[in-house]
Amino acid sequence: MSWKTLDDMDMAGKTVLIRVDINVPVKDGVVTDTTRIERIVPTVKDVLAAGGKPVLMAHFGRPKGKVVPEMSLGQIVPALEAAFGQEVKFAADDFEAAAADLKDGEILLLENVRFFPGEEKNDPELAASLAKLGDIYVNDAFSCAHRAHSTTEAMARALPAAAGRLMGAELSALEAALGNPERPVVAVVGGAKVSTKLDLLSNLIEKVDHLVIGGGMANTFLVAKGVEIGTSLAERDMADTARAILEKSENTGCTIHLPVDIVVAGEFAAGAANETLPVDECPADKMILDAGPATVESLKGVFAECKTLIWNGPLGAFEIEPFHKGTFDAALAAAALTAEGKLKTVAGGGDTVSALNKSGAAENFTYISTAGGAFLEWMEGKELPGVAALG
Repeated sequence: MSWKTLDDMDMAGKTVLIRVDINVPVKDGVVTDTTRIERIVPTVKDVLAAGGKPVLMAHFGRPKGKVVPEMSLGQIVPALEAAFGQEVKFAADDFEAAAADLKDGEILLLENVRFFPGEEKNDPELAASLAKLGDIYVNDAFSCAHRAHSTTEAMARALPAAAGRLMGAELSALEAALGNPERPVVAVVGGAKVSTKLDLLSNLIEKVDHLVIGGGMANTFLVAKGVEIGTSLAERDMADTARAILEKSENTGCTIHLPVDIVVAGEFAAGAANETLPVDECPADKMILDAGPATVESLKGVFAECKTLIWNGPLGAFEIEPFHKGTFDAALAAAALTAEGKLKTVAGGGDTVSALNKSGAAENFTYISTAGGAFLEWMEGKELPGVAALG
């Protein structure tokens, strides 16, 4: 997969329309987490340095094609100004006049593009009208790339288009993890339900050498293998599907790893009395809440054999102690191998990012995606419209 970057574009004196994701949490009109804003700074700064005039396009919330004052991007302006270290002009309406008045060195933010009914319908007329505002289109919102919307897909076909710095970094990391990875490759997939990750599992067993299944998903696979799991969370009606995945993995040469020992408790509560048992000895009145230490040691051995790791989902109920230990210990082992230059590590998904941050492993991972749905669809092998349009 190839795409143009900012370095391929002559931006001097040109208006550059940049699709960004600044759909950030806001409380009482104040942004409470500026992570997404900080991640777009390099692109905007580089456009300015190249003599371009950045015009930012973004959505906020789900106004469903109507003007909803509470979802105005105007409330994001102070956080943008703090991140960029300069004034950010805001156009609530009359985008054309605002873009025409923009001077060298200035930044403009347009009002919530989802206020337009045509945005989520990928309306070519809306894309064409927005394209008239500038000379170059840049997509720096990988997290929105799985949506075929006017500002993520149609506009990329209406103007000379390139990937922004954040989009480029994301695509490069993903290409290195699944597109053309160093082998062997191991994927860790956790979470509650097999049913939500069927496409993901089916794709991965054709692409990776080792697949680690954790969390509630692992329980469903244990049931499929005839292992009793007490009162643990599981989708027993998915047992046949799990068996089919296990059989398919034998044909693709992918080794599936399930827990060999488990941490069980009588209740899902912080500090609950617990014990570690072999995987086939779960008491009828207990539930599995984490992978045990022998499982983690086994995974450390798998990680040490591999060159590339992709991670999506925890190994247990990491949100509450002491059931965080399996996920944290495995993550820290992967992080240590990464720090030693022995393993490339790419991770994504809300729970995954949270677990890696809490464990302290995040700082040593090669790349952590905050893209959510787009990251998952990429792992499922699906074409992302916003990325395809840049090709």
